[in-house]
Amino acid sequence: MSAPLVRSPVHLAVSLDGAGRYDPGYFVELARLAEQGTLDFVTLGDSFAKPGLDALAVLSRVAPATGRIGLVPVVNTTHTEPFHVSSAVATLDWVSRGRAGWSPEVSTSEAEARLFGRRPAARAAELWHEAREVADVAAKLWDSWEDDAEIRDAPTGRFIDRDKLHYVDFEGRTFSVRGPAIVPRPPQGHPVTVVDATAAEPRAAAVRHADVALVRTQDPLAARTARGELRDRTRAHGRDPERLRVLGSLPVALSTTADAVELAGLIGDWHEEGAVDGFHLRLADPERDLALLVKATVPVLQHRCLLRRFYPGATLREHLGLARPVNQYATAGGGRHERD
Repeated sequence: MSAPLVRSPVHLAVSLDGAGRYDPGYFVELARLAEQGTLDFVTLGDSFAKPGLDALAVLSRVAPATGRIGLVPVVNTTHTEPFHVSSAVATLDWVSRGRAGWSPEVSTSEAEARLFGRRPAARAAELWHEAREVADVAAKLWDSWEDDAEIRDAPTGRFIDRDKLHYVDFEGRTFSVRGPAIVPRPPQGHPVTVVDATAAEPRAAAVRHADVALVRTQDPLAARTARGELRDRTRAHGRDPERLRVLGSLPVALSTTADAVELAGLIGDWHEEGAVDGFHLRLADPERDLALLVKATVPVLQHRCLLRRFYPGATLREHLGLARPVNQYATAGGGRHERD
């Protein structure tokens, strides 16, 4: 008789979108509540199309007020300089002590383009190609400082070992970047890249660059099919599919503790079927739904050994079971004048 299949615990994340709030304390309290429930990470959306706070800045405020929860802001790559994207996300990883991620998004409307006045709107396929290049150059910039590049030797006045600082000469379709970065290599090496891979264009980015791919579906069979496709395409691009986490992204509205227990059953069923590696829950009312999630759903999942009871590690990569990336320049053995 064959041994039963043992699956890893469920990865669980929530979106903090939808509240229309401008009080940073509100987001701090939500993140702390998610941390109380030992969730992997929270996401916070961003858009040029409507008023709202800058997601990356908000989560930078949340970072020092929390200790374990991962923090993943949406970052628009269309009207933001790639060098600035890389620096800002690396800074979030430093201020959170290794708990940062980022979720690239694009801006396709002419109205949003007019807000900046620098370029006309473009097709989604072109903008997602650009987003892939931003992800590529961001990784190069994060690696442009080797881990031990900082010397900080006061007697000699040497701050950096210049042989461990690398140029990044990158030419894309719409931009060029020459490093090195101005921020030392992030604590995680590379902050975690999370891509909503539901549509075709971002899915092409996910299979090349994502650590976590989100799939919006309420059908476990569709989720399992998408997970298989993502893993196959990831392998075809020379990446290890075991290093990709695929989460089902579900809308959730919880009115009573009974709804929260029912959600635990759904999560358990999908997990048993091997449909996804975990869930990203899009809460209808973050304040209400997250409280019920932590109060009722989380204990049921923990009782069924489907969710951790404590954080065994400190970084978002550790929560997700992902290794810290090796520096591409250090392994190549190139000097500080290496060109890409």
